[in-house]
Amino acid sequence: MSRIGLAMVGKKSPWGAGDAGSGEPSGDAVGDGGEGGDAAPEGPPPPPRGNGPRNPWLPPSSGDGRRGQTLEDLFKRRGGGGGGGPGGFGGGSGFRLPQRPGGGSWAPIAVGLVALVWLGATMVHRVSPQEKGIVTTLGAYSHTIDSGVSLTLPWPIQAVTVEDVTSIRRDSIPEGDGERLMLTGDQNLVDLTYLVRWNIKDLKLYTFQLAEPDATVKEVAEAAMRQSIAEVSLNDAMGSGRASIEANVRERMQRILDAYRSGVKIQGVEIKKADPPAKVVDAFKDVAAAQQDARSDINRAEAYAQQITQRAQGEATAFDKVYEQYKLSPEVTRRRMYYDTMERVLSKTDKVIVETQGVMSYLPLPGIKQTPPVDSTANGERR
Repeated sequence: MSRIGLAMVGKKSPWGAGDAGSGEPSGDAVGDGGEGGDAAPEGPPPPPRGNGPRNPWLPPSSGDGRRGQTLEDLFKRRGGGGGGGPGGFGGGSGFRLPQRPGGGSWAPIAVGLVALVWLGATMVHRVSPQEKGIVTTLGAYSHTIDSGVSLTLPWPIQAVTVEDVTSIRRDSIPEGDGERLMLTGDQNLVDLTYLVRWNIKDLKLYTFQLAEPDATVKEVAEAAMRQSIAEVSLNDAMGSGRASIEANVRERMQRILDAYRSGVKIQGVEIKKADPPAKVVDAFKDVAAAQQDARSDINRAEAYAQQITQRAQGEATAFDKVYEQYKLSPEVTRRRMYYDTMERVLSKTDKVIVETQGVMSYLPLPGIKQTPPVDSTANGERR
């Protein structure tokens, strides 16, 4: 046996499957026949392949004859022996789409249903009676659709924007409990709260002409109201001039919005509150009370003057009638007037006047009755 053959006796061949503890060379070991021509002695048959490592770069085998786990083995074990991991579309315990009875996939049918629903949702549009819709093609205005059911191209080719054009919109200025002071024509301040009612008359202009149409309506209302308040006095703004102010504000707003081509129609303006500023409200109440008292005194004076005037007019009318009778019979009328005057004057006195002589005077008993009794006291006794 050659030196190489002797050196490999009792060692495990990295390419064979010999037993390291038997001391026998593997069946693949070949001696060196160059010297002496001796062949290696035949040993027992080699064990089955796979009991030892076949690759020198693999990890060494364990004591039970099995090699260690590799990264590929771990992936195979986690994948259940299939080609995919958990939740994948491969075999093993992963997710798998159900199949049709014929063996086909449901995926095309599902995609077709989704596409059909998408087309129906973006092509068919139902508009309510109080609404209108703006159709845009790739972002540009195309046409306006009225109430009912309409068809358009699918999104994103065409899009539809629906707006309520019939309902009345209300903007309260200012919003909440804020204070909005305005200067009147007589240089006084008034706190105004008003309501603007409007709706859309041209949806195309409302959508594309102004960047913020709702804010524009509020700003135009503010400008028109300040201009109208500056033309009236404080009393008119707080009293009887409200109706004319509301009409002027509505007319000015509509004229300005038409110049802007806003597509908005003003339905009306209503002043809800017109009060003095909060800081001077107490002094203003005192002034208002004084003005009311002065007005009451003036009314009473006018009523008294009217009564005196009517009484004088009645006496003048009576005198005219007496004068007419006096012109017909002056003597009789003069004597009758004298008797009436004396009777009216002497009826308030206690004296009796007798004109003719030879008439015995008498004791005026009615006068004695009217005179209170006189008490005379003597020694504490009444007599």
